[in-house]
Amino acid sequence: MPRPPRRAVGPRRRTVRTAVLVALLLLLAGGTATGCGGRATTHHKPGTSHEQASGDVGTLLGAQDGAGHRLRQVPAQGAPEVRITTRPDSEDGWNLQLVVKNFRFTPDSVGGAALPGAGHAHLELDGRKLARVYGPWYHLPAAQVPEGVHTLAVRLYADDHTAWAVGGKVVEATVELTGGPPGQGSHSHAAPTPTTPPQATQTPQPAQTPRSSETPDADRTVTVVVRDGKVVPAPGRVEVGRGERVALRVTSDRADTLHVHGYDKELALPAGQEATLILTADRTGLFEVETHESDLVLTQLLVR
Repeated sequence: MPRPPRRAVGPRRRTVRTAVLVALLLLLAGGTATGCGGRATTHHKPGTSHEQASGDVGTLLGAQDGAGHRLRQVPAQGAPEVRITTRPDSEDGWNLQLVVKNFRFTPDSVGGAALPGAGHAHLELDGRKLARVYGPWYHLPAAQVPEGVHTLAVRLYADDHTAWAVGGKVVEATVELTGGPPGQGSHSHAAPTPTTPPQATQTPQPAQTPRSSETPDADRTVTVVVRDGKVVPAPGRVEVGRGERVALRVTSDRADTLHVHGYDKELALPAGQEATLILTADRTGLFEVETHESDLVLTQLLVR
């Protein structure tokens, strides 16, 4: 029995088939473009290449610094360098300047891969960490430096928190710093004769909120006292305008560390002494201010 003749494929059906093939090809091409050459993927930060994201810079040593960070050794030629200078502040403590070479501060990429000549600094007093620093200037309050002669050190770290090293030693600079008696500040000249009777100065009042004139470098001052695991005043929310300088004045009855989330600012809190952290509110959002050891929320900064 003869087979019936095949029907001819019309132009419309051919067009549909062609469109389906083109769509499949476009999908395949788009899939290959979603790597580093296309839109950002989650295996590394947007805007970084595979080579940058791998963090394959220098040699990662088994040795560590005093805080448990591994050393990342690089050749001496072209290695990061740092110097530190100190200047007494006219009101309180010292202004520190970190002069770096072959290095740049990268606060926006902290926690990412180690990139050549990039990262942040740690400030240490006699081997104890005071703060993480993301720029060339830092104000060190006198309350953080006990009476006597001390060694202030600054060390350079990569974004992945490994310590830059040359010849098996951390890249650092040190300077001697002399702290005065409590309440005398860091001035090198003789303190003026007090006009208030001695007995009147024996009653500390850390819970009082200072007026803005008491912190001339800040537009807003927030004062907090931590005592017996409680925060006074109770944690609240402080509204701050973007660009304003905020002073956080904290007195804790135990040694602790102050941390400002979102800004990655830290400050050591000596037991029973007021410590002040000044920051510029250059990022909008809601940021918690807390202590590390006691894990207490002190306040929230709402930056608009």
